[in-house]
Amino acid sequence: MNMTVPSTGAFATLPLVWLVATIAAFQLGTLLNRLSGGLPIINPVLIAMALLIGALLVTNVDYPTYLREGGGLVGAILGPATVALAIPLYNNARHVGRTMLPIICAVLVGGAIAAGTAFGLAWLLGAPDPVLRSIAVKSVTAPIAIGISEQIGGVASLAAAFAVLTGVTGTVMATYLLDRAGVSCWRAQGLAMGITAHGQGTARMLTLNETGAAFSSVGMGLNAFLTAIWLPAFVGLISP
Repeated sequence: MNMTVPSTGAFATLPLVWLVATIAAFQLGTLLNRLSGGLPIINPVLIAMALLIGALLVTNVDYPTYLREGGGLVGAILGPATVALAIPLYNNARHVGRTMLPIICAVLVGGAIAAGTAFGLAWLLGAPDPVLRSIAVKSVTAPIAIGISEQIGGVASLAAAFAVLTGVTGTVMATYLLDRAGVSCWRAQGLAMGITAHGQGTARMLTLNETGAAFSSVGMGLNAFLTAIWLPAFVGLISP
C-alpha cells in the first residue's frame, strides 16, 4: 500500500491549518505565562507572534496564504472579543460616569501625544509617507486602526501590525513604568493602559484590578472613537 506523506508546503495550506496553529500558539503562550507566575514579559500574544512568524518562515507561507487558510478567522472574532471587555465597565459604570469630563480630556491629550510622537519619530528616521500614516494609529485597537489608516492613506496591514506591537509592548512595560513613576491609582493606570495598549492592555488590567480594567475599557473605546474623528480631519487639513 502506497502512503504519501504531504510535503511541508502542502501541509501548510491545508484548510484551517493556520487557525489551529494560531490557537495552539496562543494557548502555549498562556501556559508559559501561567507557569512564570504572570510575568508581563512572558506575554501570550508576543509568544504566539514569535511562534507563528517562525512557522511561516519555515513553511515558506506568505501572509495572504495565512489569512486565507484560517488565520483570517482570528480577525473575525477580534471584534466580539473586544466588546466583551465592556463587562468591567458595566460593573463600574457609576464610578466612571462621575469622572467622564476629565476622562475625555485625558483621552484626547493622550491619544494626540501617542499619535504625534509615533509620527514624529518615524519621520525623523526617514520613514516613507504610507508608513507615517499607518503608524499614527498605533494606539488604536486593531480593527479600528485598519479602518482609520485606509481613510488617511495608510496601509491596513502595517496599521494592524503597529497596533498589535504597541499593545504587546504596552502590556509588557506599562505597569512597570507606571509603578516606577509613582502612579498607584488604579483609575489612572487603567486609563493610561487603555489609551496606549488598547485591547491587550485592558486584558492585562483584568488580571490585576476590576476598576483599572473598567477605566482601561473607557480609555480604549474613547480613544478609538475620538481618533477616528480628529485624525482623518487633521490629516485632511494638512495634506496638500
